[in-house]
Amino acid sequence: MWVGAIFGTLAIEPALAQSTGEAFCETDMATTIGNIFTLIQFGGPLIGGVIALGAIVAIPTVRRADLKKELKEIRNQGIIWGVIVAPLGTTIITFLLNNVVAGGSSCGF
Repeated sequence: MWVGAIFGTLAIEPALAQSTGEAFCETDMATTIGNIFTLIQFGGPLIGGVIALGAIVAIPTVRRADLKKELKEIRNQGIIWGVIVAPLGTTIITFLLNNVVAGGSSCGF
């Protein structure tokens, strides 16, 4: 009997806490989600661009063909993940936060 009461309390309380949109915006979870969103939005292209730029600058200074091939692959991955995937991920996360998360649209993610 008491196990059911504990389980019921643990299962229902998070849902009650997120029932209103504005109340959700004040939670630590909303703050964490916003911080992760900002990190992906600005950090991804910044890090990817720096890695790609560093590889582009280093390619002419290297003489070995195998190392040049590795640097070209690093450049391509920096461009793909930093410049293409991170902004696309930002769009997907914005959609999820505004349309799927309970109360997310009122937080303005």
